[in-house]
Amino acid sequence: MEILHNLASSLLSPMVLAFALGILASLIKSDLKISEEFYGALTIYLLFAIGLKGGMKLEGMSPAQVWKPILAALSLSMAIPVWSYFILKKGCALSSVDAGAVAAHYGSVSAVTFSAALAFLEKYQLQGEGYLPALLAIMEVPAIVVALFMVKQFNGGTMAAAGGIQKVLHELLTSKGILLLLGGLGIGLLCGHAGYEQVAPLFDAPFKGVLTLFLLAVGLLTGKRLADLKSVGFRLGAFALIMPPIHAAIAIVLAKAAGMSLGGATVLATLGASASYIAAPAAVRIALPQASPALYFTTALAITFPFNIVIGIPLYNAMAKTIMA
Repeated sequence: MEILHNLASSLLSPMVLAFALGILASLIKSDLKISEEFYGALTIYLLFAIGLKGGMKLEGMSPAQVWKPILAALSLSMAIPVWSYFILKKGCALSSVDAGAVAAHYGSVSAVTFSAALAFLEKYQLQGEGYLPALLAIMEVPAIVVALFMVKQFNGGTMAAAGGIQKVLHELLTSKGILLLLGGLGIGLLCGHAGYEQVAPLFDAPFKGVLTLFLLAVGLLTGKRLADLKSVGFRLGAFALIMPPIHAAIAIVLAKAAGMSLGGATVLATLGASASYIAAPAAVRIALPQASPALYFTTALAITFPFNIVIGIPLYNAMAKTIMA
């Protein structure tokens, strides 16, 4: 009953309803549009706000408090693309290149799904550890590198001549997502609570409102990708729905072993279940230009992302309550 209550509450949240409105507007071919510039501004705000608040919460924490969760997050992000690659190649009959491309997306993480998980914690007054934004930043890059290595190792080839692993790493490590998250973490840590209070009116209270606008924009983008679902196929579609809860369960077990709280376990589960649709597509376009965007982008954005936003987060919280008990 609690799961159903949380699910119903989640479905009626402004964030989820704004996402649904965006999909509807796209499907009925409304003239509602959000410019690339405004979409980019919303992205910058959310990433920097996450990093800044997370850095502030890191003040006073010792390495002994964070090394186990960091190890859990790294282990998860490096393991998911390995088994995902083989499942996608053997079970979904994808080529080595397409399997690696999709595995990179599911090993990496979604900052927007992470933001929705933080909003869920706040709504139900659950406490999450201050280092959670650091886990988000840590998990974004390794999974993509591991997935590309899998392609190189088992496809008998190398990265694209025009890209190469050096260019991919440069693209990832200098991307706005990593810079804003890590930069925000650093600024928040250096300035501490006193410094954060000076900018809290901009980065604290308005966060949910900006997230709602961003999900409206993502809904518009998702609606445009729904037509591509026919190219995904049943087995790949099943992968996009079945694997996130499995990854979430593994993440919760790791969170328990690392001594994380219920709120922290819920967020780590959400990260494990999420699929990147910002950092991973950029890297894959460079390293694996022959991979099909209809497969990796559509599964991540049009299947897994809506599942996590609407159903996944309340489900992962319920799973965490059971496993952490």
